[in-house]
Amino acid sequence: MAKPVNRPLTLRDVSEASGVSEMTVSRVLRNRGDVSQATREKVLEAARALGYVPNKIAGALASNRVNLVAVVIPSISNMVFPEVMSGISDALEETALQPVVGITGYSPEKEEKVLYEMLSWRPSGVIVAGLEHSEGSRAMLQAAGIPVVEIMDVDGTPIDSVVGISHRRAGRKMAQAILKDGYEHIAFLGTKMAQDHRARKRFEGFTEALAKAGVEIEDREFYSGGSALAKGREMTKAVLERSPDLDFFYYSNDLIGAGGLLYLLEAGYDIPGRMGLAGFNGLDLCKGLPRELASMDSCRYEIGRKAAEIIAGRVDEDDGEAEPERIVLEPTISHGDTLRRR
Repeated sequence: MAKPVNRPLTLRDVSEASGVSEMTVSRVLRNRGDVSQATREKVLEAARALGYVPNKIAGALASNRVNLVAVVIPSISNMVFPEVMSGISDALEETALQPVVGITGYSPEKEEKVLYEMLSWRPSGVIVAGLEHSEGSRAMLQAAGIPVVEIMDVDGTPIDSVVGISHRRAGRKMAQAILKDGYEHIAFLGTKMAQDHRARKRFEGFTEALAKAGVEIEDREFYSGGSALAKGREMTKAVLERSPDLDFFYYSNDLIGAGGLLYLLEAGYDIPGRMGLAGFNGLDLCKGLPRELASMDSCRYEIGRKAAEIIAGRVDEDDGEAEPERIVLEPTISHGDTLRRR
């Protein structure tokens, strides 16, 4: 058996293995030039047999970019973002582009570091969650000279293109649905607002719609860190001890809502008669609970898919002067088993 070559393979290795010139190998691997199908297959088979991987960094020196799309999200453990990534991946599947992921942990400082590293590789585009960034991150994105798509939220001023939902409108719609169904004594339970801009905007829209109807939030509780399910149980219990006359809990996400639902069922509450509940995100896990939690679909997969389509379209056009796009998706409310209908 021949001893493996202990060095990076080159075009010359593929040329020698396939019996064609390095120029022809280069044309085949870059899918350029007039090369016969037989020659193309010979080169590709030799490259596969050798395990040859083109040096994209060298190619990037000429084109000033690589076929990577930087995707910057706050968390991969949050059940929202895997669906976003599925939409991105599906949209890029038939292109030469590949997504690479950076995680920020909801920290503006970490986001700035992640963007600095990822932009140094000269990706073909950036997809980044949210509209709120540090001054440094915003400056880097504005100066990158590549398509930038901010996702999940449209309540603000984007750097370039944006795909998402209006979280203020989502909050208003949920408040209107709760009031229509006859609930009056309402609490809000969620994450710390300084860390979760989108939850803050939903809260603002929610309280605005309640105030317009002459109703005020009667209690509220916020948390950061730890198990969302456990926090949902703990916060719901604590708030009910303070405010026993409540008849509705609006949770900033489905996971804490699921924890609250489990606590209330164990405590013997009549749901949705005596007590109503609703979350946000429309996660599939809510369909596996003893009662399906009322929620609102946040259009996760569609947001990822449309953002990636914008990047792929701009790269194909190779047009730095393309107009930014603004795509606003409309979430829908699911009543489930915890929001009565009137």
